[in-house]
Amino acid sequence: MNIEEKFQKAYDSLEKHIESRNKKEQLTAMGYTSNLDLLCDFQVDKLNELLAEYMSGEDLTKMKPAKMIRTMQELLETVVYYCINGIGGEADVEDPELVKSSFSFKNGMGGTAVQAAMALAQIGGKTLVHLTDDSKEVCELLHSSYIHVVLGNGELGFTDQVISHNPQETHFIVQFKKGDQVRLGEQVIAIPCSNRLILTKNTVNEYLPLWEPYFKWIEQNAKQVTSNVLSSFNSILEKEVLKDRLQYVKNHVEIYRRNNPDGIVYFEDAHYHNEEVRRLCVETLYPCVDILSMNEEELQYTLKEMYGYDVDIDDIYSCIDGVEFLLDKFHIKKGVIVHTKDYAMFVGDSENIDIENGLMYGMIMATAKASHGNYGTKEQIRQVLELGVSEKGLSNLKKVEERGYGSRVILVPTKYIDKPKYTIGLGDSFTGGVQMCF
Repeated sequence: MNIEEKFQKAYDSLEKHIESRNKKEQLTAMGYTSNLDLLCDFQVDKLNELLAEYMSGEDLTKMKPAKMIRTMQELLETVVYYCINGIGGEADVEDPELVKSSFSFKNGMGGTAVQAAMALAQIGGKTLVHLTDDSKEVCELLHSSYIHVVLGNGELGFTDQVISHNPQETHFIVQFKKGDQVRLGEQVIAIPCSNRLILTKNTVNEYLPLWEPYFKWIEQNAKQVTSNVLSSFNSILEKEVLKDRLQYVKNHVEIYRRNNPDGIVYFEDAHYHNEEVRRLCVETLYPCVDILSMNEEELQYTLKEMYGYDVDIDDIYSCIDGVEFLLDKFHIKKGVIVHTKDYAMFVGDSENIDIENGLMYGMIMATAKASHGNYGTKEQIRQVLELGVSEKGLSNLKKVEERGYGSRVILVPTKYIDKPKYTIGLGDSFTGGVQMCF
């Protein structure tokens, strides 16, 4: 069966899997943060106007990102740095009004877990979400008969029944497009790759309040929860707060696994604001999970910067060897997923898991989001099948097949879009799709 036939088969099975799960009243648990995203209507001409006004005479190539943005100059330097390097990233902003005065925005949903839930809701997949920002705006965006919450009385409900307990948190999403030109004086630099910058004003997610009824419901109804997704510890800055949250989740995972031995504990990694936070998360959670999922930049940082393992993320064999290093070092129970714009790959033990279809579910949902800017409908996801596959991904697939890894390594090339309409939430849509194979 060739790759196109596999994609068609995966698409055909996705709806059947969801229908079967719904009949059995099965849910995916999605934790842990939520926030209000302010989606920037980013126009490179507006950036260039601001550069001319505030940064005259400066060198674009020497601009560096600020860890904390306090001035217009720091804001512009940070945006320019990510644009001209074509890379994604995050930075903190002290005063949100500085950003609001520079670009126009509209409301959107933020947080890995809740975005994954919204992507699944579009195609009828049922989830249970954990909220941190439970503001009126967030609950309105999340309202769906497919997205459940646990109410204060311990019963399942929907977000229109939530009584807000926590302050609102806003993240500014600046998306830039491949080919747009950043200009300052005589300098012109084309953006090499579409990507996004997240500017964060932390409030509630800095201390990640855990909603106990959510965890108790999962533990008491574990057989209904096919996978338990952990994410979003990366905004916590205080070590003692993080230790407390990690220990709570670690204990919860043990109870969940005891009550549902077939359930999957799935950790979606992230960009971290603090090196110490990252290390504590890695060394506490990696040994507890069945499946670790990350993008290639996160793989490189974890291996190279944290553990001195020299990985070349452009070399698929090097990536596989690096993943095996993580599996061996942390005793991750089943395997690691690496997802990129060109391929998604699972390395590990896939026994009793239809992980190849899971990778395909995730990719076609992410590509639909990239194509249309919204969480893909069934028809929009079907249209993804008409796209060609990534040549780089196809080349990596051939290399994997030639090396003879067997079922130990499963790689699927993406359905490729050179200039995505939308780059935020793609990894989250991917995460949601993968859960449908469990």
